[in-house]
Amino acid sequence: MFELEELPKELFEAKNSPLLTGILRGAERESLRVSPNGHLSREPHPAGLGSALTHPQITTDFSEALLEFITPPCHTVDDMLGQLDLLQRYTAAQLSDGELLWSHSMPCGLGEDADIPVALYGDSNNGRMKTIYRVGLGHRYGRSMQTVAGLHYNFSLPNAFWAFLSRRENSICDLQEFKNQRYFGLIRNFRRHYWLLIYLFGASPAICKSFIGEREHSLQMLEGTEYTMHLPFGTSLRMGDLGYQSSAQENLHVCYNSKNSYIESLCAAITRAHPEYQAVGVKDAQGNYQQLNTGLLQIENEFYSAIRPKRPAHHGETALAALDNRGVEYIEVRCLDINPFSPLGIDAEQVHFLDTFLLYCALKQSPEASMEDADISLGNQKTVVNAGRAPAATLTHPTLGTMPLKDWGESLLDAMQEVAELLDTAHDSKAYCAALEAQRDKLADASLTPSAKILHALRSDNMDYSRYALQLSQQHHQSLLDRPLPLDLLDRFESMALESLAEQKSLETASQKPFDEFLADYYKQYRRCCGQFM
Repeated sequence: MFELEELPKELFEAKNSPLLTGILRGAERESLRVSPNGHLSREPHPAGLGSALTHPQITTDFSEALLEFITPPCHTVDDMLGQLDLLQRYTAAQLSDGELLWSHSMPCGLGEDADIPVALYGDSNNGRMKTIYRVGLGHRYGRSMQTVAGLHYNFSLPNAFWAFLSRRENSICDLQEFKNQRYFGLIRNFRRHYWLLIYLFGASPAICKSFIGEREHSLQMLEGTEYTMHLPFGTSLRMGDLGYQSSAQENLHVCYNSKNSYIESLCAAITRAHPEYQAVGVKDAQGNYQQLNTGLLQIENEFYSAIRPKRPAHHGETALAALDNRGVEYIEVRCLDINPFSPLGIDAEQVHFLDTFLLYCALKQSPEASMEDADISLGNQKTVVNAGRAPAATLTHPTLGTMPLKDWGESLLDAMQEVAELLDTAHDSKAYCAALEAQRDKLADASLTPSAKILHALRSDNMDYSRYALQLSQQHHQSLLDRPLPLDLLDRFESMALESLAEQKSLETASQKPFDEFLADYYKQYRRCCGQFM
C-alpha cells in the first residue's frame, strides 16, 4: 500500500555505498539543570561551560537553566553518540554541587512562572536580541511552556547522492535546486507520517500537575499518586496542547511545496502585525523591550514545526535569508521527546530507525500538499499524542480515509524494509533491519513503547512523575560523573570554553550600532524576502 515506487537497484552496488555512508547526522539535546531536590536551578550558566552566546557546542535555549548540547555533523552513528556523550560528561563535572541534568522532556518543579530565569547572552547586539526574543516568548506563551525539552535530529544526504538521483531522473535543474525540491519532498512525506515517530518514541505521557497551572486540559490524575496527571493512552504530552503547540499558530498555513512558498509564508507571519501581540507592545512604558516585534512570529525559530529545512546562517543573517540565498543543506527533525532511559537522551536504535524513516521519505514520491493535508497531519498528531496507544486508535489517511493506526504503521514499516536492507548493505551491518524489527514489536505490543513503560513504572510503585524522573536523572548523572574525561579532552573542552568567553567579550567591546538600528536592519531581510515573492 505504501511501498516505494521503485528503489534504485544501483544503490545496492558496492561502488555506490559512499552515497549512503556519506550521510551526515547530528543531535541537539536539551536538558534542564535542576537542584538536588528536583527543582529548577536558579544558578547562572556555569562558568566552566563558557559563553552560551558563542560556544559552538554547549549553549542554552529559553531559560538560563535549559542547556543545549550540539554535536558536529557526524558520518557514523557511534561518532554522533560519542560526541553527545563527551559533551554531557564534561558538563556534568562543571555543574554546581548537587546540580544535575534532568532526564525527561516535561520539566521538574518550576515554581512561579515569573521566577523562571530567561537565558542571558551579554551586551552585544546579537546577545541582546537573543534575550529579548526569549522575553517575548514568555509574554506570548508563558515561561513554563518554554522549559519543555526535546531532542532535535539533523540529517543530510551527500551531494553525490543527490547528483546520482538527478542524473537518473534526467533532471535539468542545477544540483542545489534539485536538492531544494527533493528536501521539500522529504519534508512533505515526513509530515504525512511523523505521527509514527510520536507513537514509537513519545516519552511524556505524564506530568507534574504544577506544570498545568490555570490552563485547560483533559488530563486525569494517576491513581495512587498525589501530583501526577496523565492520559491513559497518551504518548507525548510535549507535542500536545500543553507542550510546544500554539493555538495562535494553528491558523498559520506554512506551505512546504517549494522553498519559495515556505519562505514567503513564514516571512508574512513575521512582518504582519498580529492583534494579540500588538496589544502587548514592543516596549513597555519605561522603554524596555518586551518582544522583538508584533508579528505572529518574532523570528522563524518561533514557528513550532515538527521538521525544518535548514542552511547555516552567516553572522547577522536570518535563517530564512540563508535558506533563500544558498538553499537547503539539511533537515532538522523536531518532534522527538528526550529518551529518559538513555543518559544521552537518544540511543543507537532510534538513530538507525530515523535514518531509515528519513531516507524512505526522501526516495518516495511526494505530491504537493494542500491546507487540508496540513489539517489532516495536525489531526493525526493530536490523536497519537492523546490516545495513540488505544487498542482501536484510528487515523485519517489523506487518500484512503479512516484506517487503524496499527494497519497504517505496519504498512509503512513494510515499505521501509528495503530501505533498511539498503542501509545495512552500504554499512555492512544488521543494525538498520534490527531497528526496524524493534519498531514492529512496538506496533504489535503498545506496552513496549517508552510512554507505556513510564506509566507502568509509575503505577507499579505508586510513584509521582517528578520523583521518578528525579531518580532516573540522578542515575544518569552519576553514570556521566563515573567516567571523567581524559586529560587531553578535558583540556580541549576547557580551551573551547575560554575561547568562547573571549569571543563574547570581543563582540561586546567592538563598536556597535544602536540596538534599535541593528534590529531594524535585521528585519529588512524578511521584508526583502517577502518582496521578491510577491
